Formats: sequence, C-alpha cells, structure tokens
Amino acid sequence: MQTKRKKSRYVFWKTEVLFATLFFAALLFAGCSVEQTNRTKISNLDYTIAAEADIPEELQNDIEEKKAADFKMTYKDNEFLYIVRGYGEQETGGYSICIRNLYLTSNAIIFDTELIGPRKGETISKSPSYPYIVVKVELRDENVVFE
Repeated sequence: MQTKRKKSRYVFWKTEVLFATLFFAALLFAGCSVEQTNRTKISNLDYTIAAEADIPEELQNDIEEKKAADFKMTYKDNEFLYIVRGYGEQETGGYSICIRNLYLTSNAIIFDTELIGPRKGETISKSPSYPYIVVKVELRDENVVFE
C-alpha cells in the first residue's frame, strides 16, 4: 500500500511539473515576437550632433551613469528623438566618433558609427576618456538599429 501511494504521488508530481513547464513555455512564446528589419534604404535622415547644452538633463544623467561601458540608447522628448552611442572608457583622450550611416528603412532607423583612435603624433590627454555621440533627429516612432 505504501509503494502505491508513493508511486501515485510521483506520477501526480511529474504531471504537475509537465503542465507547469508547458504553461511557462506558452507564456514565453506568446510574449515574444521577431520582427525582421528591412535594411533597404528609403532615405537619409537629417540630423544634428547635439551639443552638451542641447541634451536634455534626464538623458545627460543616463549617459553619465552608463558612460564607463559600451552603450547604445535612445531617448524621446516632445520634439526630438536622440540616438546615443557610447564606446566606454578609453585609456587616453583623442578619440572621435564617425557617423558612417544614418538612414530610414521601411520599418527602422539604421545608425552606424565608428570609433576613431588618436592620430599618430597627436598630443593627447593621458587620462581616461569616455567618447560618446548624441544625434538629434525629428521625432519618429521607428525602432533604431545600431550597427
């Protein structure tokens, strides 16, 4: 009798675990979706490289918190979309960031930048730097794809 009870508890427990696993798997797949980004350029986007004085305070605070590590982020206010790319801590100064591409596709904004190191022979600061760029574009709803 004791072994039958143990066996039925085991089967019951095994069934509960199976249903719980299936339930959580269903939740996981129901909440996720994959959207393919079309990379075909529709048009270039007009942009402005935001001066520090033009960056909203909340965004400046976010940048300050994240600048030590490589980061990518966007920020919206009532007028503009700000696209930010930071390259984390670099050993010295003298770095610059080149915007290779910033364009609109049918369902996304493509933003591609490159970190350029100090030129040979250039006098540079020996203290660490935290290069980042903030680009301001007209307010849009498309997702930003960082390349």
